[in-house]
Amino acid sequence: MIKILFVCLGNICRSPTAEGVFMALVEREGLADKISADSAGVGSWHVGNPPDRRSQVAALKRGIDLSGQRARQAKPQDFYDFDYVIAMDSENHRDLSGICPAGEKHRLHMFMEFAPHIGHGDVPDPYFDGDDGFDVVLDLIEAASAGLLADIRAKHL
Repeated sequence: MIKILFVCLGNICRSPTAEGVFMALVEREGLADKISADSAGVGSWHVGNPPDRRSQVAALKRGIDLSGQRARQAKPQDFYDFDYVIAMDSENHRDLSGICPAGEKHRLHMFMEFAPHIGHGDVPDPYFDGDDGFDVVLDLIEAASAGLLADIRAKHL
C-alpha cells in the first residue's frame, strides 16, 4: 500500500480537499486497494474539527464529500508511516522539514511539483479570501493530483 499524507496549515481547507480529490481519483482509477491518503495540519488549532464549510461546499459541487474528515496535527512519526508527505505551500514545507526525522526528507514534497505545467509553487490558502479562492484551490489540487498519481504509477505500481 502506497500511503500519502497531504499537509496544510490547519487541516481544514487545502489538505482535506487534496485528500478527498486525490482519493476520488484513485477510486475512479480502480487503485483504492493499492493507494491510501490522509491529511494533517502543521498547527493544532482545528484538531478534531471537520473541514471548513466553504471547502466542503466547493468540493461537493465537484462530487467530492469531505464531511467525514477530521483535522489532526502532523507529527514526526508521519514520515515513517507515509511514503509521500506533501506540503501545500513553502511555509508548510519549512515547518514539516523542522519535524522530519533524519534520513526521511526524501518523503517530503511540494504538492505543485507534480503539476509543473501550472506554474504555481504553492497552493494558496483560501481561508481569509472569498469563496472563489476555494475553486482556485480545487483546480490546482485536481492538476497536482493527476501528476502525483502518474508519479506513483511510474515509481511504485
